[in-house]
Amino acid sequence: MIFISLGAIALLIAHAAILYLMGQPFMFEGGYIKLWHGGVVLTNENSQHLSDWYTLSHVIHGFLFYAGLTFFFPRLTVGMRLLMALAIESGWELFENTDMIIERYREQALAQGYFGDSIVNSTGDMLAALGGFLLAYRLPIIASGIIVIALEAIALYFIRDSLTLNIIQLIHPIDAIGAWQAGS
Repeated sequence: MIFISLGAIALLIAHAAILYLMGQPFMFEGGYIKLWHGGVVLTNENSQHLSDWYTLSHVIHGFLFYAGLTFFFPRLTVGMRLLMALAIESGWELFENTDMIIERYREQALAQGYFGDSIVNSTGDMLAALGGFLLAYRLPIIASGIIVIALEAIALYFIRDSLTLNIIQLIHPIDAIGAWQAGS
């Protein structure tokens, strides 16, 4: 257990250091950190605080990583799968903060002013994925499925975005989705 905990801490520290070297800000430029930024998505505070509407999708990542890693690596301990999930989430977060992906996001209706995540936000996203993984480990499959659907529905309702729409719009933007997200 100590090995897993130390491994998770090392991953979080390495992740933050790499984001720093990539030039991402430590926190919101306003000089404060909110635990939750639930305001309008189209602000300079989005993806800058510990958590926001997109944190819900990172919780879903944790559920999906648990399911996938359990399916493909059933003999590994849960702790090792957890470290793998954190490493995968870190990889995604680092990739998501490259200029190429930031520019791709800016083409979308909800991310026109997006300039990447702060280190605080990205670390919060990793912790959210960790929480989703641990919930999936503890809950029955049906409960996990209900939570994933509920998180997607909540995000759709409040910000007209979700993990599913985010993936669709990142891979192959659909004008009708972008228009709906923009409120047109």
